[in-house]
Amino acid sequence: MSPTLPPVRTRLTDLAEQAGVSTATVSRVLNGKHGVSAQARQAVLAALDVLGYERPEKLRTRSAGLVGLVVPELSNPVFPAFAQVIETMLTERGYTPLLCTQSPGGTTEDQYVEMLLEHAVDGIVFVSGLHADTTASKERYHRLRSRGMPIVLVNGFAEGVDAPSVSTDDSAALDLAFRHLVSLGHRSIGLAIGPERFVPAARKRVEFALNLERHLGVTDADPHVVTTLFTVEGGQAAALELIDSGHTAIICGSDLMALGAIRAARSRGLSVPLDLSVVGFDDSPLIAFTDPPLTTVRQPVLSMGHAAVSALVGEINGTPASRTELKFHPELIVRGSTGAAPALTSVAVTTEASAVL
Repeated sequence: MSPTLPPVRTRLTDLAEQAGVSTATVSRVLNGKHGVSAQARQAVLAALDVLGYERPEKLRTRSAGLVGLVVPELSNPVFPAFAQVIETMLTERGYTPLLCTQSPGGTTEDQYVEMLLEHAVDGIVFVSGLHADTTASKERYHRLRSRGMPIVLVNGFAEGVDAPSVSTDDSAALDLAFRHLVSLGHRSIGLAIGPERFVPAARKRVEFALNLERHLGVTDADPHVVTTLFTVEGGQAAALELIDSGHTAIICGSDLMALGAIRAARSRGLSVPLDLSVVGFDDSPLIAFTDPPLTTVRQPVLSMGHAAVSALVGEINGTPASRTELKFHPELIVRGSTGAAPALTSVAVTTEASAVL
C-alpha cells in the first residue's frame, strides 16, 4: 500500500500567502478584474515571479520603454542591492531595465553605453561609474546629453554634467562613525579608504581629517589614513598597518573592507571589539549575520533608488529634475563590532590628542 500523500496546496493559496493578500485578491488580479489597488496588484505579480509561476498572457503589459542600468562588479553586495531596487522601481513604472554589470578585464562602461544606444534605450542610470572618478573624462556624459539622452548619476557628483545626481552624504556618514567611536572612548582612530580619486572616498577623507582635529586635536591626518582597494583584501592590508601603528578603532570605506579589517585583527591575535573596534559602510545584505555582526553606516538604498528612477522618468517625460546634487542622510547601525576602547592608551596619537568632546 502506497503512503498517503499530503494534500497539494492550490496555487491561489500559495500566491496569497507570499503576497500577503487574500485569495480573492489574487483571483481578481489573475483574471484582470478591477477593484484591486496598485500595491496589491504588484505584490501578486511579485509573488508569481518569486514562486516561479509564468504570468498569464493578459498580465504581460507592454513595456513603456527600455532603460539602461550600468553598475560596477557585483562582488560588493551593495551594488546588487542598488540594482534590485532600481530595476524593481523601473518595472513598476512600466519600463524594462537592461542591467549592465562590469568586471575587471570585461566590458567597459563605454562599450555598454554603445550597446544601450544600439538598443534605443530611453535613458540610462549610472551607479558609481566613471562619473565618480575625478580623473576620468566627463566628455562621455556630455556626448550623451548632447544627443538628448536622459541620464542619472548615483554616488559620484560630476561637476558640470547636465544630469540629476543622487548621492549618500559621505561627510555625514564619516561623522556618524567617528562620533560613535569617540563616545566609546577611542582616541586612536584610523581610516581605511579606497582610492581618493573617487568622489565618495575623497569626501570621507576630508571629513575624517576634520573630525580628528575637532574631537581629538590631531592636526595631521596622514598617519591615520591608509588608502587601499575597496575589497576584503584591501581592508585587511590597511587594517594591519593601522593595528601595527597602535590604532584601537578603524573606520572602513565599505563593508567588505571592514570584514578584511576583522580578519586582520584575528591574524594578530586580537579580539573584535575587545581589542579593536571596526565600522563599515553600506550595510550590505547579510552583514548583520557576520561574526561579530558589523557596526556600519547604512546607505539609504531604497530612498536613493526611488529618487534616481523618479528623476529619470521625469527627464524622459520632459520634466527636467534639479541639477543640484541630492544628498541622502545615512544611518548608523550599531552592532557587535564596536565596543569600549581598551584600557591602554594608544601610541599612535600624540599627547595633544587627549582632548575630549
